[in-house]
Amino acid sequence: MSKKKNVLTITEDLSDLFIERPSHRKPEPNRLTIEKALTTITRQMEISGNRPRTISDYSVYVHHFTETMGVTYLNEITADAIYEWLAAMDVSNQTKLTRLKCLKAFLSRCFSNGWIDTQFWKPITIRVDSNVKEGATEREIRTLLSLLDLGDFVQLRDATAALLMFKTGIRINTIVHLENRHIDFNEKLLRLDGAIMKNHDQLLLPFDDTLHRLIRVLVRQNDAIRQEYGVVNNYVFITKQGGVISNSPTHNNIQKRLNKYSKEFGLRNINPHALRRGFAKSLLNKGANIAEISKALGHSNLAVTTQYLHLDKEEVAENLRKYL
Repeated sequence: MSKKKNVLTITEDLSDLFIERPSHRKPEPNRLTIEKALTTITRQMEISGNRPRTISDYSVYVHHFTETMGVTYLNEITADAIYEWLAAMDVSNQTKLTRLKCLKAFLSRCFSNGWIDTQFWKPITIRVDSNVKEGATEREIRTLLSLLDLGDFVQLRDATAALLMFKTGIRINTIVHLENRHIDFNEKLLRLDGAIMKNHDQLLLPFDDTLHRLIRVLVRQNDAIRQEYGVVNNYVFITKQGGVISNSPTHNNIQKRLNKYSKEFGLRNINPHALRRGFAKSLLNKGANIAEISKALGHSNLAVTTQYLHLDKEEVAENLRKYL
């Protein structure tokens, strides 16, 4: 008689089921796409309070690199690929340098996040012959103010903004967000809080009697315009319908008007950057030290201020002669 099989006994031979065999297919590495990395870094920058323009530049130039070079993953970015990308551009070296800085900044954030092991992009650079950028002069600002009709609201607003940038060095983006609460008429001070400053630091900047009078008149006129159009805000610089003067980093009513005056009156250095440079050079010429100028400009470090002042060789030599 045959022996009855135990139902708990497995008859099929499974001894080879877990034996490791050599694989003919390489395992897929954990590869992070450039797009996913960019999305994460963009979110980190937004949380950190970076300017929309800075975030936009990251996105534009990283996408330009990926599209030009046809790469998808972070580990496909190499020094050779970056050099090839730069060589393919039919633009000035200054433009190449700007784009390279954005890509390198993106890669540095990838490195900080632990997605890239080495900073292979560090030695890559573009040589640019720097031109001395001039600042606005007292003569140019006086000429502008004498040609504007201060009885017209828009021209009064533009004159006040130009003089404020020249006398205090504040940025055009700070002008946009300046509110009545930032103006201390009794002490003749701008009391700027971190919310409207690029470096998020508080800053006190004095202004003179001329600006005191112009700002007072402008603030009164602003109130009348807002009441007329039913607009509610506390901005010092508004449109003639009472609205904000800038809706984006590239659209600013005052900046456009200053460019118009510059061409119309033949005043080359009437623009926001030149007005700030003029303020810095004026302080330097009056004996202010670099640390004071740097603080007044809201710069993050002295190296930025040194580049900003950018004196030409003859000027440096003349200044050094005083100490011989």
